[in-house]
Amino acid sequence: MAFFFEAVCVIRSLFASDDFNYNTDGYDGDGAEDGKSQDSSETLPYIDESPTMSPQLCVSQGPDGEAVSPSPLEGDVEKGLEMKKLVLSGFLASEEIYINQLEALVLPMRPLKAAATSSQPVLTMQQIETIFYKVQDIFEIHKEFYDALLPSIQRWDEKVTVGHLFQKLASQLGVYKAFVDNYKNALETAEKCSQANIQFQKISETVRVKGPKDSKDSSTKSSMEDLLYKPIDRVTRSTLVLHDLLKHTPKDHPDFPLLQDALRISQNFLSSINEEIDPRRTAVTTPKGEARQLVKDGFLVELSESSRKLRHVFLFTDLLLCAKMKKTAVGRHQQYECKWYIPLADLTFQTLDDSDSCPSIQVLPEHEIEEMKMKISVLKNEIQKEKKAPKGQSRAERLRKKMNEQESWLLLHSPTIPFRIHNKHGKSYLFLLSSDYERAEWKESIQKLQKKDLQACVLTSVELQVLTSSCFKLRTVHNIPVTTNKDDEETPGLYGFLHVIVRSATGFKESANLYCTLEVDSFGYFVSKAKTRVFRDTAEPQWNEEFEIELEGSQYLRILCYEKCFDKSMLNKDDNEIVDKIMGKGQVQLDPQTVQSKNWHMDVIEMNGIKVEFSMKFTSRDLSLKRTPSKKQSGVFGVKINVVTKRERSKVPYIVRQCIEEVEKRGIDEVGIYRISGVATDIQALKLAFDTNTKDILVMLSDMDINAIAGTLKLYFRELPEPLLTDRLYPAFMEGIALSDPAAKENCMMHLLRSLPDPNLMTFLTLLEHLKRVAEKEPVNKMSLHNLATVFGPTLLRPSESESAKGQHITCASDIWSHDVMAQVHDFSAGRCKFSLRDSPVVFLR
Repeated sequence: MAFFFEAVCVIRSLFASDDFNYNTDGYDGDGAEDGKSQDSSETLPYIDESPTMSPQLCVSQGPDGEAVSPSPLEGDVEKGLEMKKLVLSGFLASEEIYINQLEALVLPMRPLKAAATSSQPVLTMQQIETIFYKVQDIFEIHKEFYDALLPSIQRWDEKVTVGHLFQKLASQLGVYKAFVDNYKNALETAEKCSQANIQFQKISETVRVKGPKDSKDSSTKSSMEDLLYKPIDRVTRSTLVLHDLLKHTPKDHPDFPLLQDALRISQNFLSSINEEIDPRRTAVTTPKGEARQLVKDGFLVELSESSRKLRHVFLFTDLLLCAKMKKTAVGRHQQYECKWYIPLADLTFQTLDDSDSCPSIQVLPEHEIEEMKMKISVLKNEIQKEKKAPKGQSRAERLRKKMNEQESWLLLHSPTIPFRIHNKHGKSYLFLLSSDYERAEWKESIQKLQKKDLQACVLTSVELQVLTSSCFKLRTVHNIPVTTNKDDEETPGLYGFLHVIVRSATGFKESANLYCTLEVDSFGYFVSKAKTRVFRDTAEPQWNEEFEIELEGSQYLRILCYEKCFDKSMLNKDDNEIVDKIMGKGQVQLDPQTVQSKNWHMDVIEMNGIKVEFSMKFTSRDLSLKRTPSKKQSGVFGVKINVVTKRERSKVPYIVRQCIEEVEKRGIDEVGIYRISGVATDIQALKLAFDTNTKDILVMLSDMDINAIAGTLKLYFRELPEPLLTDRLYPAFMEGIALSDPAAKENCMMHLLRSLPDPNLMTFLTLLEHLKRVAEKEPVNKMSLHNLATVFGPTLLRPSESESAKGQHITCASDIWSHDVMAQVHDFSAGRCKFSLRDSPVVFLR
């Protein structure tokens, strides 16, 4: 991974004159601590100019090229020693504050570590170690230094030596190097944890720092981000102190060679850092001397010349730059090529005029996306097998390369949400995103910067080249989010079902029509999975709606709160839909230790002053699909299908027929039917009604949300005591799908379907013909046969308990295989062969 040094800030005021102000706030003349500008606005730390090129740090060279340190004027030794004491006294005062700041960081680390091993951790141990990396070591180094330096100043005279203390301090700069290397990761991890955990957010926002012993103020408040910056700043300040100490130390004093050696070590350290980040140092300074800092970057899909291109987009404080990675020769460093840039002063989100035309967004059929997901899942399973094989590493690498290509294809072709930006001079650019959350993040970041007094800038070709070159080291997102770019130690995410109850929300300033959507990450991008009802004309919505969301390696849950817009004049010309206003958005990490329990986990997401209360619990896939026969044989859920059909004197259970009829009546055009989760409370109400044979079941069906009815049908098949295609035939289906010859595979599938018990076969065929009718509406509902097979396959065909005991673990791999069987049967029935419900026994119609 490329080395980044985001936070070294050499303050201009320190280089402006020979007179330094050694105050108790730190070794700083203008109080420009914490990386804040003079107008108090927050700025990112940046390297303004190399410390080794500074007038204060520049060391003259002797004839042999060795550094020659400055020395005090002849005959002014006594005054020099007094100045040396003042320098040390001021530095000691700032050292006390620095130690208190480090101690303030160390204090929350200890209880967080203790909680990490409990049943209710705030952070994982890995997150704690990343955020507080080397802080304890740095604290101990400076505490020892301070305790040794204090007595020397208290008993000050011309014989006192301190050079050995600074020499030892300089020799421990390797700890700082490790801290600097991790600094970017520490900030990113802290930010993600704050967004995902309210408790840690409160800890990180207000950290109490003890005041100096002689100060009236007992403590001050600071943020964790500010405190993590302190060690970065301290290295430069210590180097400046060494320079001034040498300036006021006689050459014949025992301290002189020791301080000279400490300065040499410190300057070599800073010089090596500056050499590594030189492109960035040049790029972040505009011709006017103002700081240009990177605010946000990420990979986006741009629609350019009617084709999709993966771009790396960089948002700076004054412009937006779109780049692509250049192809380089083997062994050469990677570089970016600028495709275009827009000054933020010229950027607008205004919709196009009526005279302008929107390019059509070509969207791939849903089944192609789903097919690629299945291929990737198969490859993941094969890679895991090869890694365990004695000589499987080379094959695993080839599989990884293939999977990388497929995941990259998926990232390129799955986004469909338009994000258009315009240049005031008439040029427009269109990105495609997979998440409304992501679109809102980019828009908010740009608009926040535009609130400042910005001026349009025009970069020369040299300036643009320098800025683009710096992007490689500036970037915070290093790789496209695919599995092959992740470390093997990284969590693979959760596979199974997340149950979420969206309860209520508070904090709205006025009444509105409000609803929430839920997103989870899958295959490197976020997908919208559920949506609450619109709660009309209220400032305190009480949804209390439960959803079951399928997770595919997911690590995060996002909740977005919208105000519903019913004004048709607000039509968005990019996607031809009315745009609802995002009132707030938030994200929580799906930590297995937190959500993987039998009990509900309650949480609150704070978003722009709005608080959304929700509960969640996770069920692993093997447990969620485990068949549990009902103890009551009077109902239909959990009861054998032949018992139900015999009781009803029907070939297909009543619940199956009624749900299918209702879906075909008013849900066949519904986008994402059978994929979008229905409200769990509605599904449970329908389940109870069918189980008790409620007389008004038809009225309930006609009034119920169509996604709840679709969810009830899926739940019925999931809760059968055994899968619809039976445990007995599972091994045979597994062997049949593995056949290479298409004709043999087809014959095997047909033979196995004929072997099903009559109720199972008739129900399966009824469902199959229904799904075919749903798939015929794919241009409208976006649900293809392959997509539907993905939904129903794992439910209709699962390994039995005995197969699982033999080692056929109920994992993602078995779901892939179930999908393959379902897709194969669908293909046969849709193409050359077709089952007819009018015939018994089953015949094939060409």
